[in-house]
Amino acid sequence: MSDQKQNNNPLHGKTLEMILNALVAKYGWPELGYRIRINCFLDNPSINSSLKFLRKTPWARKKVEELYISSQLD
Repeated sequence: MSDQKQNNNPLHGKTLEMILNALVAKYGWPELGYRIRINCFLDNPSINSSLKFLRKTPWARKKVEELYISSQLD
């Protein structure tokens, strides 16, 4: 990918862990679980367990990334 395309990518330079931490800081686990209905956000949530799930579940990761982009967090 060219540098120009990466500059326009709001996720460029962001790790999944950074994205998840920002969302938890903004919304908290209960609200995050309400917005994205996955058990790792609803049942005894933690960053590590959520990362493990999101890394192997593309549809869930996509939802997290979309929420991050729509929330315009930096």
